[in-house]
Amino acid sequence: MKALILAGGYATRLRPLSCTKPKLLFPLAGKPMLEWTLNHLSQNGIKEVILAVNYMADILMNHCGGEYRDVRIHYSKDPTPLGTGGPIKKAEEILGKAETFLTANGDIISDIAIKEMHEAHVENSATVTIALRKVKDPSRFGVVKLGPNMRIEKFVEKPRPSEAPSKLINAGIYLMEPEVFRYIAAGKVSTEKEVFPVLAKEKKLYGYEHRGLWFDVGKIGDYVEADRFLLNRSCAGKPVVEQGANISDGAKLIPPVVIGKNAQVQKGSLIGPYTSVSQKVQVEKESKVRNSIIFESACIGESSIINEAIVGEGAVIGRKVRVNKGAIVSGYTTIRDNVTLARNVIVHPYKEVEKNVLRARHVM
Repeated sequence: MKALILAGGYATRLRPLSCTKPKLLFPLAGKPMLEWTLNHLSQNGIKEVILAVNYMADILMNHCGGEYRDVRIHYSKDPTPLGTGGPIKKAEEILGKAETFLTANGDIISDIAIKEMHEAHVENSATVTIALRKVKDPSRFGVVKLGPNMRIEKFVEKPRPSEAPSKLINAGIYLMEPEVFRYIAAGKVSTEKEVFPVLAKEKKLYGYEHRGLWFDVGKIGDYVEADRFLLNRSCAGKPVVEQGANISDGAKLIPPVVIGKNAQVQKGSLIGPYTSVSQKVQVEKESKVRNSIIFESACIGESSIINEAIVGEGAVIGRKVRVNKGAIVSGYTTIRDNVTLARNVIVHPYKEVEKNVLRARHVM
């Protein structure tokens, strides 16, 4: 079975972090989001993946190349955004017309049992089987009404809470038969609005309820929550220090914490708990980084404090800087010595901040 990963979105809800980095390369517990997905697919026997790319396609392609471990990677490059259905149609030639294929939104982190889902798909003779997830508030998602044997009788995209037919939402993972190509026109198409309702009427759309690990990493809050969960899962009560990382004597790591490849943590620094330090990050002496996500190649200056914040790739944090809860320092930004960023301050890419920012606002 092949898998198609939809990786072309603009990630507008993750801006300004996504202005300089595609969200599939955002670090989660020390490794890019996409690698979590590729690892899961590999563990489930999928060895061939197509990435449908558009926004920052070259960055993704350069990062992944043609192979990840034992997974062969192809690319289907959309010249313009094609919605959720257009990339499926455009990848038709690569996917072929002979076998079932898996399609997944790139920002979904899940441990779904693909074999079990496929067995249900075959048993139901479905054209499309949608992974379903029960949530408290379904209004952000596509919501289904189920009939007998998990057949989806109705699919409603982002209904008002009072109009949702159930609490079961589209979890962004699908098994599809090549027959589905007949239902998708070339160009920009929404599967949720233009394809799934038609399949439901024709009794060809089924659901499979997933109760395990599942995160839709579409917003900053979701991203932070997913990182914390995966830190817990990865660390098992002790720090994870990747190959080539240098932890100086006198530095302290409080799990769950991940220190990425070739990162440097100098003496007297304290990292953790709930902290992801990506590859090639430098944390200078006597600094404290807690409950935070630090993207690759960032530098945290001497005696600085980062608390419940996100620091983007290549950002430079000066000496004795304070970055407070909810703040975001975007990629390639410089925060000068002795600057304080108040709670929920958002600094946009390439900005140089020389003075304190003492109220929540965007610094552009």
